[in-house]
Amino acid sequence: MRSEYQFREIEKAWQGFWEQNQTFKAQVNPNKPKYYVLDMFPYPSGAGLHVGHPLGYIASDIMARYKRLQGYEVLHPMGFDSFGLPAEQYAIQTGQHPAITTEQNITRYIEQLKNMGFSFDWTREVRTSDPAYYKWTQWIFMQLFNSWYNQEADKAESVDTLKSILASKGSIGLKAVCEDDVERISADAWNAMGEEEQYAYLLNFRLAYLDDSVVNWCPQLGTVLANDEVKDGLSERGGYPVEQKKMRQWSMRITAYADRLLRGLEEVDWSDSLKEQQRNWIGKSIGTDVEFAIEGISDKKIKVFTTRVDTIYGVSFMVLAPEHEWVAELTKPEQQADVDAYITWTKSRSELDRVSEVKTVSGVFTGSYVINPLNNERVPLFLADYVLAGYGTGAVMGVPSGDQRDWNFAKHFDLPIPAILDAQKDIEKQADNTKEGKYINSGIINGMGYKEATNTLIQWLEEREIGKGKVQYRMRNAVFSRQRYWGEPVPVYFKPTASGQLLPYLIQESELPLELPKIDKYLPTETGEPPLGRAADSWKYQGQYDYEWSTMPGWAGSSWYWYRYMDAQNDAAFASAEAVNYWKAVDLYIGGSEHATGHLLYSRFWNKFLKDLGYVAEEEFAKKLINQGMIQGRSNFVYRVKNSDQVTFVSHGLKDQYDVAALHVDVNIVENDFLDVEEFKRSRNDVPADAQFILEDGKYVCGWEVEKMSKSKFNVVNPDDLIAKYGADTLRVYEMFLGPLEQFKPWNTNSISGSHNFLRKVWRLFFDEQAQKSVLVDAPATPEELKVLHTAIRKVQDDLDRYSFNTVVSTLMICVNDLGQLKCHKKSVLRELVLLLSPYAPHMAEELWLALGEEAGSISHAKFPVFNPEFLVENEFNYPISFNGKVKLTLAFSATASPAEVEAAVLANEQVQKHLDGKAPSKVIVVPKRIVNIVLGK
Repeated sequence: MRSEYQFREIEKAWQGFWEQNQTFKAQVNPNKPKYYVLDMFPYPSGAGLHVGHPLGYIASDIMARYKRLQGYEVLHPMGFDSFGLPAEQYAIQTGQHPAITTEQNITRYIEQLKNMGFSFDWTREVRTSDPAYYKWTQWIFMQLFNSWYNQEADKAESVDTLKSILASKGSIGLKAVCEDDVERISADAWNAMGEEEQYAYLLNFRLAYLDDSVVNWCPQLGTVLANDEVKDGLSERGGYPVEQKKMRQWSMRITAYADRLLRGLEEVDWSDSLKEQQRNWIGKSIGTDVEFAIEGISDKKIKVFTTRVDTIYGVSFMVLAPEHEWVAELTKPEQQADVDAYITWTKSRSELDRVSEVKTVSGVFTGSYVINPLNNERVPLFLADYVLAGYGTGAVMGVPSGDQRDWNFAKHFDLPIPAILDAQKDIEKQADNTKEGKYINSGIINGMGYKEATNTLIQWLEEREIGKGKVQYRMRNAVFSRQRYWGEPVPVYFKPTASGQLLPYLIQESELPLELPKIDKYLPTETGEPPLGRAADSWKYQGQYDYEWSTMPGWAGSSWYWYRYMDAQNDAAFASAEAVNYWKAVDLYIGGSEHATGHLLYSRFWNKFLKDLGYVAEEEFAKKLINQGMIQGRSNFVYRVKNSDQVTFVSHGLKDQYDVAALHVDVNIVENDFLDVEEFKRSRNDVPADAQFILEDGKYVCGWEVEKMSKSKFNVVNPDDLIAKYGADTLRVYEMFLGPLEQFKPWNTNSISGSHNFLRKVWRLFFDEQAQKSVLVDAPATPEELKVLHTAIRKVQDDLDRYSFNTVVSTLMICVNDLGQLKCHKKSVLRELVLLLSPYAPHMAEELWLALGEEAGSISHAKFPVFNPEFLVENEFNYPISFNGKVKLTLAFSATASPAEVEAAVLANEQVQKHLDGKAPSKVIVVPKRIVNIVLGK
């Protein structure tokens, strides 16, 4: 038994014990309630973890350990989202296969995670780039391809049920999510089709389908980027130009689930802000489709969706997306040059830039006009980048009197701004989107109010079959293709029809996984095809049909991974029914808020789909979600004097006396803002040996600032260094003590010693380090000790139940201080204290548990302390005794004594009698458990 707190030896020993004994291995156990706590799994970058990364992992681990103590069977796994662009970019630069880099990075991550003492069940580790894992990602894609969304049943069903409906009823009147322009056919027409023709028709209904869509295309990276991977028209990684380009892509009909995604938000315990982000992203709108005829073209009409059909008489222009498929046909020759220039400029702007820019007005007139169906007025047709081809119909009707963006556009191009409601004010200065008042200049709805006008117009449009009421969503179907190598191959090959059309077919399930082929380079082909095209000659289905050359997007493998953790070694299914039905939904999910509209929406979509097909039991995959805040770096600065003959650095307090430039300095050579000057010289190539340092009181003082933790700011703190100096338990306690989990908080290494000192205080309750012996005793606990202990038990449990991790540390610190003052070394008290501490400092807790005489390793499955309110009941109360309002002494009486009993005892007390000096009080006031005031007459 170690009598000194040798944290390095202690932590390594217990980490080895846990691994050897598989202490945290979870199993399906119907005799115990389950608790599933999950972290959003990391992408393993080459930089490894810095101290900001473990914040959420520490919190989830505390909950896992706490729930085990409460008697739950706990599933707490870890894995790696290991496909992705960074590894591929490194492969392009070095020629090294991405799998090698990824494996090295994962090895580093696992080493760091194990050093922090997390109670992960490592037997369930998954990696999205492992063929044994992505076999099931491919399998889920195949189920999506073989399914359609039945709107009457409000669920996905097998395409086989759709075939039966088409054979008996056709598609006329069929309520299905499908392509907008799909031809509706009779049963006879369906039955008259050949097999290939029927197969091609079904592609319009499948939940996974090929589509021409406008994407963020980055030529230098050779791939499509998501909106959040593009900033200011450049790729976030590498800073390469990104353009808007129409491409043939795989897509998923997530819009089929839009309403269910909205309704499901009412079932989960997620933050209101995150729910609101998802609601806004889904963007449900109730409105009207309206068709505008095109002047001079009889076979086409432009359809717009509007939530304010009541404003249709106020339309003074129409706008098309620059990518709209009819732009070439609708552009007049005299406008061609301007239109071409505008389209070229638009390609350089990301979708986010286009829809968020409200101050700058841009657009170009096509030369064409459309006809307002209500008043037959000619309406000029423009292109403008704020309209996107993939949102809605790619066309917007401009009503400048009621919409500020339209007002700005009309002013810029000197277009009319007709008033449409008598309640609109100052429309010559700005738009007024009121729904109040009566309609004017509005034909058939003049004099009506909003509701009557809207109903009248919808009825008028529907009767003439040029419009209809409709629910629409801002959310688009999800692009499911990436033109890169390091991703899941799509289990599809292309087979030509008799007419030469290429149709996509699935490979057989027995042929899964379809693994990535070897290629000579990880770049697109010389003709611009995705990297997999480099294997085209040898990588063919049955030796003759081309596979899909795009790979799946980054979100594919992360949209179902929590199920694989339930049964990670299963070769016959993504998880057994027994495992799925036991673990069900994730009880606590912790991860960053940046995934609100990406990973979380796609995951909810896939989960609902798997439930529709009967593979899973829960509609929502995560009951409780906490977004941890960011730990920000504390940067340090040195100040270099400008225009100096000699390289000179001046200390912070003297910098205002000079013309200086502030430079980031490595925080790891700064302690309490004092710079290690010699180490600074050694670490910088730009600092000569004879550099001058102007000091304050013999020291160089650095400036500081709170910023995002990053290598470029030299403020990254490696947890390995802190663990070596203070121990993993100290790091865990300190990160939780920084503040509420959800909040952003600055890192300050200088403060970590306080958490280390706290743990040493705990140790001293068990051992006399100087005498190198145990000080534990078997004596019964005193009422004071029990009061301190049970005050802590109640507070720790209450705080953990509401995920208040930082206040638990405060409670434990108070408890340890109080027990130290009481010189408590009682085993019965300290046993419970160790259990309270164990989720936060598990290594120390294991060691102290052993010191108490308990079985090695058994603390992980011990019982959490039970709060007993009787120990907080005061048996006595110390009453201040005052005379005419001045306190003279304090007397203790039973806490249950009545005011009359207290008064009698006070007057009988010898000390009170001395103060009375033979005088009789005129009144005695007893305030129960507060004070006794003896009133003396004059």
